[in-house]
Amino acid sequence: MDYLKTVVPSQLLAERGSNLVVINPGSANIRVGLAKQDSPFSIPHCIARRSNQLPKLNVQDQLLNSQVTTTQHMEREKAYDVIASLLKIPFLDEEVANNSVPRKMGRVDGYNPQNTRKDGAFTWTDTHVKDLNSSVPQESSSDKSVIAESLAQNEGTESKEPTLAEIKFREVIFGEEALRISPTEPYSLRRLIRRGHLNISQHYPMQQVLEDLHALWDWILLEKLHIPYQERSLYSAILVVPETFDNREIKEILSILLRDLRFSSAVVHQEGLAAVFGNGLSTACVVNLGAQVSSVICIEDGVALPNTEKTLPFGGEDISRCLLWTQRHHQTWPQIRTDILTKPIDLLMLNKLKESYCEIKEGELDAIAVVHSYEDAMPAGSHKTRLTALNVPPMGLFYPTLLIPDLYPPPPRSWFHDYEDMLEETWHIEFPRRSDMPDGLYPGSNVGLQMWDNYPFVSMKPKKEEKVGLAEAITSSILSTGRIDLQRKLFCSIQLIGGVALTGGLIPAVEERVLHTIPSNEAIHTVEVLQSRTNPTFVSWKGGAILGVLDFGRDAWVHREDWIRNGIHIGSGRKYKDSYFLQAQAMCYINS
Repeated sequence: MDYLKTVVPSQLLAERGSNLVVINPGSANIRVGLAKQDSPFSIPHCIARRSNQLPKLNVQDQLLNSQVTTTQHMEREKAYDVIASLLKIPFLDEEVANNSVPRKMGRVDGYNPQNTRKDGAFTWTDTHVKDLNSSVPQESSSDKSVIAESLAQNEGTESKEPTLAEIKFREVIFGEEALRISPTEPYSLRRLIRRGHLNISQHYPMQQVLEDLHALWDWILLEKLHIPYQERSLYSAILVVPETFDNREIKEILSILLRDLRFSSAVVHQEGLAAVFGNGLSTACVVNLGAQVSSVICIEDGVALPNTEKTLPFGGEDISRCLLWTQRHHQTWPQIRTDILTKPIDLLMLNKLKESYCEIKEGELDAIAVVHSYEDAMPAGSHKTRLTALNVPPMGLFYPTLLIPDLYPPPPRSWFHDYEDMLEETWHIEFPRRSDMPDGLYPGSNVGLQMWDNYPFVSMKPKKEEKVGLAEAITSSILSTGRIDLQRKLFCSIQLIGGVALTGGLIPAVEERVLHTIPSNEAIHTVEVLQSRTNPTFVSWKGGAILGVLDFGRDAWVHREDWIRNGIHIGSGRKYKDSYFLQAQAMCYINS
């Protein structure tokens, strides 16, 4: 501790963070970087593989509920009118009546706006390999045979210009490039995580998901962090997992890190807990607003309280889809084919429009924007238009019937059935053996449950999603702690993280909506959202880096040899543990 009081934080990160890789996977993006970096690489969490059977791009996710029922449509329109009354803007039917004549919209070919952050167009990914020599480092080991065969065929020829027969498709494409593949190209696009879980379905089996996860992460380590395979044993991994992950998912990812990617050791931290340390706090209600899932969890003195966890099945991408629906309803969207299910590049465009123009504020909110059309490998077309009601879509966080999330079939529930908890100390607690479980099914006589005696005893079960809005979830989470002193502290220590947390006007909206949601019989009259010291998009990643750098004892780290030989068993002590000493170290670091 004396050393921590005198050392400069940047020096500590440089000294101890050069061989620590922090990995924070999410539904839309994965944030990866060395602990010594100021910010991580943020890469779309997807992969595209060339397919000989498919004539055009196929999004290999799962069954999507793209058909909105009549009841859902009515509920969406009702939610719009409720939001409109709060924001003091015209109701949905009023808007339609006033806009019976279509708005003027024009195609702007060659339009070159000065603000490229808002209106810049995406370009299609080049899926062909023309220069075989320069393509070798970009291809995975599975593609070397294809390249070698092509080189053998071309040996002895003196032609400098590649012919049509010599042009090869790239076998694997990663990250944002995968999302920008034209619908006419023969690729299968796969998103590795959906709605906070591994994207396993009857169309995307578990083994395929894990192989793609390994391929993408291996590419990131090589291309972004420049860590070759033979040097991986010199590095350790810090895995910052979302609260939505189940134990089986964490174990499979640990196996990829230690067995396949060959890290020497690894440790697991919860995303919400890491976010608290990333902002230099010890107690807070962490609200994680991700791309496809929102979650709430309360942290007290550096310890996550498991019974306060809430998961909401909507996020930033749902707001983007709602933006498209709103504009089409008001006839402000150009007459172009925008389809986010079959053309992922359209979702990239909608996300950019949402981030640039959507905010929460009273009164009518319009903006002149450039919308792009992407048609079958043709250059992007630009359409200048006036978008309206831009403050309505983000209000869907509080009124989720406005969003109507797509329904994804969940993985089989038995897949998550696990008696070992990777995120809690359980080895020193004795629980009665279940009479219905045969001997030898799981090691020891303990069942991995939470370690806090003052919280209700619950059985291990898959995490369920809540059917409420954000304000109700926050209020329910905090009130479930059961102690008025802690409740008051948490209501004044709400922390918003995730990409959606950057939405303008969201902080006062959360404060107002949560305050109105607290029951009148509760003696709580103040709600405050704390300003984030770090970019909310990667504050959890930063917290994981701080925890890894300051964990001098490394008692909870899992070593590669131990994992491959024995895995983790209850009683081994090789689990993540919330440490008051570690929290004190982080506080000293933040305040120095």
